[in-house]
Amino acid sequence: MTFATKKDRKRTNPVWKRATVATMAAAMLVGGASGAFADSKGHGNGNAQGHSQEAKAKGKIELNLNFSDLKENDWKWAYEHIIRLASKQVFNGYEDGSFKPANSIKRIEAIVAAVRLLGLKDEAESDANMNAQLNFKDFDQIKKKYPWAVGYLKVALENDLFAEGDTSVQPDKPADRLWATVLLVKALKLDGEAKTKMDAQLTFKDEDKIPAGSVGYVAEALDKGLITGYSNNTFQPNKPVTRAELAALLDRADGQMPDSPDSQAINGSVVSLSGSSLSVKKSDGTTVALTLDPNVFVFRGDRKVAASALVSGDQVLVRTYEGNVVFIEVTQAATAPVTTTDTGTVSYYTLNSNQLATLTLSKVGSDGTSQSVLYNVADNVVVTGGNLAQNQTVTVTITNNVVTGIAIQS
Repeated sequence: MTFATKKDRKRTNPVWKRATVATMAAAMLVGGASGAFADSKGHGNGNAQGHSQEAKAKGKIELNLNFSDLKENDWKWAYEHIIRLASKQVFNGYEDGSFKPANSIKRIEAIVAAVRLLGLKDEAESDANMNAQLNFKDFDQIKKKYPWAVGYLKVALENDLFAEGDTSVQPDKPADRLWATVLLVKALKLDGEAKTKMDAQLTFKDEDKIPAGSVGYVAEALDKGLITGYSNNTFQPNKPVTRAELAALLDRADGQMPDSPDSQAINGSVVSLSGSSLSVKKSDGTTVALTLDPNVFVFRGDRKVAASALVSGDQVLVRTYEGNVVFIEVTQAATAPVTTTDTGTVSYYTLNSNQLATLTLSKVGSDGTSQSVLYNVADNVVVTGGNLAQNQTVTVTITNNVVTGIAIQS
C-alpha cells in the first residue's frame, strides 16, 4: 500500500502550537474541481469533469458518503480514510455523486487541506487574513487565480507549514509524495522530532532521490505510521499524490491529533437502537438520544453495514450533520451478548397487538440535564412489581438493544 491503512485510531497528545480540530467544517477542503477552484462559469479546473458540492454558490452543501465511483473492494486501502474525512466535511465529493479518488492534488489544495485539518478554517477566512499581502514571488498570480486561498497561505506561514527558504507557492504544481509528507509532518508540529532523524538510514531502493534535508521528515512520517513505501520497496518521492492518497495521509495525521473540546464527535457505547433512534452512553456516564440520518454510514468490523448491525455494548464514534447522525464507526465491537440496566421514569410506551413494543424513559443525567431514552421491548419481556404505567420509576434490563425485563420500583 502507498499510504498506511487505518488499524489503530488511538489518540496521542503531542505538544504543538495549533488550534483545536474543527471536526465539522462546513465546506469542502480539497475538491479536484471545487467551487473555489472553478472558473467564473462554474466549470472545473480540468482535474475532473463535473462540479464539486461547494460549487453551489453559497448554497446548502449536502453531505454524501455513498460515492458512485468509490467501491469498497476496489479502494479497500483508502475506503475508510475517505469516508471518515467526508463524514467530517474535511474531504467531499462532487455534485454528480462521484469522488474521483485517482485524481491528482495541487499544492494549493493540499495546503488548504492541512490548514483546515488543524481547525483553522475560520481564522484563515477572516477579513484580516483574506486581505493579507504576502511576499511570495507568485503572490500576484495566486491573488488573481485563488483569492479565496490568501488567508490560508497566511495561516500556513504562521504555523510553519512552509520552509524558510520557500520563495514561491507554485499553487498549480502537483503535490508529490515527498512534499505532502513534509507538509503533514509540519502540520503535526513534529519538526523537532524530524530534525533529530536527519541521519536515519532509509532502506528504500530509491532513497537517493530523497533530499538529505527531507530524510528526517520521511523517517518521522514512517515512525508515526502516516505513510509507507510501495511493495517493491520504493518510496517514489516525486510521484504526484492522488485524492485517495491524500485522504489516507490526512486521516492518519488527524489520528495523531487530540480530540477537540468543541468536537461534535460523540464517543461512547451503544445502549439501544430502535428504528432511527439511537441511544449512546458517553464516557462521562450521560446518555444521549440521537436520530439517524436515512443514509447513515456505519462501519463495523472494517466494513460498511446496515445500522441494524449495531448491538448493545458496541463502542462507537458518532458524527452528526445538521442534527442527525451521518456516520458511525464501531471502534470496538461487543464480542458477546451484553446485558445492561438503566433506571428512569416511564415517559410513555407503545403497544403492538396488545404487547409492549417500545418504552421511553426520562431521567436526569450526571450533568443535571433531562434525558429521554427510547428502547425496543422483547415480546417475552418480564414485568415485575405491578402493572406498568406512566410516571413510574422502573429499572430495565437490556440485552442487545432490547428490553428483556422491567422492574417497577415501589
